[in-house]
Amino acid sequence: MGSERVTEAADALGLEVELVERPAADSLEGAAALLGLEPSSIVKSLVVARSDGTFLFALVPGDRQIAWARLRAAVGVNKLRLPSAEEALAATGYERGTITPLGSSTAWPVFADERIAGRIAMGAGAHGFSAFVDAAALLSALDATVADITG
Repeated sequence: MGSERVTEAADALGLEVELVERPAADSLEGAAALLGLEPSSIVKSLVVARSDGTFLFALVPGDRQIAWARLRAAVGVNKLRLPSAEEALAATGYERGTITPLGSSTAWPVFADERIAGRIAMGAGAHGFSAFVDAAALLSALDATVADITG
């Protein structure tokens, strides 16, 4: 199960992660309400494809969107795109809606928006679960590049 990969990866990084079961939500705002959080405290883990066939993770607060020009500048490339659901699964081992850098089948580089802070919830590798973690500890453990990548 994907959530086991998440907890194993967190343990290996010395990172405290709490997995919480939650009912299905029809939107990010709905998920935030179910978890008692502001939408900004739910972090979307987006898989982004580079033109050379490699990928990266972009961690984005739930109330924001990727600013493509800013992300390209942070990465140092001219082209980036969102892959298909099948490509994202092949790149990470996780289905959309469950994606997290923790326990990904490949440890792709992580780029995180500078607004991510405090206790956050993110994908937990399995549908119906969220992973709660301290943002600063997560970004440090993942050696994330932190930049202004959203608008």
